Amino acid sequence: MSGISMTDPVTTLRQILGPKGWLSGHDAEPYQRDWLNRYGVRPLGVARPSNTAEVAALVKACREAGLAVVPQGGNTGLCGGAVAQQSNAVIVSLSRMAAIGEPDPEGGSILVDAGVVLATLHEALEPHGLMFPMHLGAEGSARIGGLIGTNAGGSQAFRFGMMQDLVLGLEVVTPDGAIWDGLRAVQKDNAGYQLRKLYCGAEGTLGIVTRAVLRLYPTPRQQAGALLVMSDFAAAVSFGAYLRGEAGEFLAGLEFFSDIGLALALKHLPDLAYQLETRGEVYLLVELASGSTRVPLDDILNSALEWGMEQGFVLDGALATSGAHRAQFWRLREEQPEGQRLEGEQLKHDISVPPGAIARFIEAGAKVCNDILPGVRINPFGHLGDGNVHYNLSPPEARTDFDGKAVEFAEALSSLATEMGGSFAAEHGLGRAKIGMADRNRSAVERDLMARLKGALDPKGTMNPGVLVRSPL
Repeated sequence: MSGISMTDPVTTLRQILGPKGWLSGHDAEPYQRDWLNRYGVRPLGVARPSNTAEVAALVKACREAGLAVVPQGGNTGLCGGAVAQQSNAVIVSLSRMAAIGEPDPEGGSILVDAGVVLATLHEALEPHGLMFPMHLGAEGSARIGGLIGTNAGGSQAFRFGMMQDLVLGLEVVTPDGAIWDGLRAVQKDNAGYQLRKLYCGAEGTLGIVTRAVLRLYPTPRQQAGALLVMSDFAAAVSFGAYLRGEAGEFLAGLEFFSDIGLALALKHLPDLAYQLETRGEVYLLVELASGSTRVPLDDILNSALEWGMEQGFVLDGALATSGAHRAQFWRLREEQPEGQRLEGEQLKHDISVPPGAIARFIEAGAKVCNDILPGVRINPFGHLGDGNVHYNLSPPEARTDFDGKAVEFAEALSSLATEMGGSFAAEHGLGRAKIGMADRNRSAVERDLMARLKGALDPKGTMNPGVLVRSPL
């Protein structure tokens, strides 16, 4: 950095990044607000580095100038963790760092830049007969670095794990501008603290992930799927437990959604089709998959459905007859957020409880919410296999708001999840939105450990201040 003046931080950053690497004014506006349009102020500018060396140089320059550094992936987060909260901040977008390496089929891994869009990675792997088992609604925009920063889960987390389980190695720029090269493509590496996992879920508060080695799996050679109408949520939980025992490692999808959510999706998305004759309180989307054509997936699924009907758990159902048919089933689940968004004002809650407690949580949550605002419409949907419930609310019929009770809903539901041994931040992270909630629902020892870790690795507090833990900057 010799020859670069530190008297003007913007001039310094422009010199580091080049003409395509710095955005300000109107050009920076698309990066300014979060996805829900609840957080974000105008930053000093948006840095768009093209390589790790540039990331390191700009982080160092910002630290010396006392500027906050806010890493941003696809900006699809729901907790405001990827936008600035003060004007002396630089948003760092890794969208120009989007290289995808050649997959290693023998080792089951691939090296990618942090700016790679998840859907683009899926497309790149298809010709190789390999897959990266992370699927979520925002995969057309979400970037690998953001998924690592929030420790994303998705619909197959119960089988393949969260993002921390799919990351073998990382390259990270630390808060002082150093570069940690931990790009080791091995699953077993017990040479000290598990640093790669430390950055999964850190939301950019401890450094910026620039590259990652990800785990890959063979693409399934056969699949079997079904859409089921369940008698109630307790039946869905019981049937899910039975199915996990019967299908074992072949169970690739176990998603649930409610009739309220289905009704909203069908109301607002005219191209969406529901093909069963029966409607019920809750629906279950089941998918089995195998890399071998010798596994009798259809027999396993049919046998489980017969058992479920005998028990009175399954009221109706349809088996997918093709890949396109399975995709239609999945759209019913995936369009739950969009249907509710188009209905109007909504409140989103990202909850997890032990899978066996899902029905009890939904029942207790309904009572809690109706005590707060009678008639509130509750749309629970999510991942039955890992206990993640997206507990979203719409105002009562004929109302357009929640009567100013959003905080009361959030606090009551977070306390309920905590009491049941769960979490109020299942897969969306804390961001800026849930710091107070974390302070109230987690022990002082746990919060202090996080604050001390932050203080040790980022003593000047320049890395994404105000996210995860309170920051003086």
